[in-house]
Amino acid sequence: MLGTKLAFSTAYHPQTDGLAERMIQTMEDIPRRFCAYGMEYKDHERCTLLPAVQLAFNTSQHSTTGKTPALVEKGWNPLFPVDHLKKNLLTIHLTAKDFHYMWKRACDTASRCIAEAKEHNKQRWDKTNMEPDFKEGDLVLVSTLNFNNLEGPKKMRDSFVGPFTIIRMIGKNAVEVKLTEEFSRKHIVFPVSLVKPYFQTEEQKFPCRKKNLTPPEMVEVELPRTCE
Repeated sequence: MLGTKLAFSTAYHPQTDGLAERMIQTMEDIPRRFCAYGMEYKDHERCTLLPAVQLAFNTSQHSTTGKTPALVEKGWNPLFPVDHLKKNLLTIHLTAKDFHYMWKRACDTASRCIAEAKEHNKQRWDKTNMEPDFKEGDLVLVSTLNFNNLEGPKKMRDSFVGPFTIIRMIGKNAVEVKLTEEFSRKHIVFPVSLVKPYFQTEEQKFPCRKKNLTPPEMVEVELPRTCE
């Protein structure tokens, strides 16, 4: 009815599923608030508070759409107990025609706001970033941002690992690389935002070039002394 469609994407690709990733982070953070203030709700089971959390989230206006999730999905906002004290119950029920108009208008507004937000983010990205020019056979380094099986403290880990050879390009936004046995459990497809070109050092480019390991000859010079 709303013209939505399924769009496949690689993992950790905010250009495609940024709204979903942002919502997941928010939904993970909300329950932590109840755990952090456990003593305040010590007389209640935390599970019994989830409906109130759900109601608060679904009736909160989102910065991207400018609408609440309940209004976009259902066409109306749930009422709080205090709302029944402010309004006459006989006037809050909408007819089917008014309901359809309000719901359609809310969805159109949300879609327009999402499109404007995407265009704004695209303009900001294009100002400071260039499309990578990768091709099959190139050597690249892969970011360890989402590598959870590396040893040692996170702050001491390498930001990138590799180099790995690109097996093939998947469109313009993803690459398939040949990982070593150490990273064999990782998925071999990465978005281009998590890889960067690998540049060989002079020693790697010219392995047969001999290094001048002989230190320079030291010359001693004796300066004449003048007595006064």
